[in-house]
Order: sequence, then C-alpha cells, then structure tokens
Amino acid sequence: MPAVALLGPRQVGKSTLAKQIFKHLDNAIYLDLEKPSDLNKLRDPEAYFSFNTDKLICLDEIQRIPELFPVLRA
Repeated sequence: MPAVALLGPRQVGKSTLAKQIFKHLDNAIYLDLEKPSDLNKLRDPEAYFSFNTDKLICLDEIQRIPELFPVLRA
C-alpha cells in the first residue's frame, strides 16, 4: 500500500493541510489519534485497515501510537 508522510516542526500547518485535502476527497477517513473516539477505532488496527481498504486513511498524530508502524509496514 502506498503511503505519504507529512513531516515538519510543530505548529506549521501539517494537520491543516491534510484536513484541507481530505475535505475534497470521497472515500477518505481522517483520524486524529489524540481524540479518544478516533483512537478507539484502531483497537484492532488490522481489522480496521482491512475493512477500509478502499479508502484513503489519514492518521494524524500517529507518533502517539508507535505500535501501529509494524502493522502498517506489513
């Protein structure tokens, strides 16, 4: 699966840019991993990603859940 990372220092607009792009896309999911409700969706990340293979998924603040990286790599 292809992936894109937005990298940069804090407070430069990475999340704002992602939100602007995602609001113009169909079949896109934006998850803010600082929100408990969005975090809860990834309790079983393999199942969540498998269920949403047809969607573009943005994982904002992914650094808060480093255990997701091996799942994404696989």
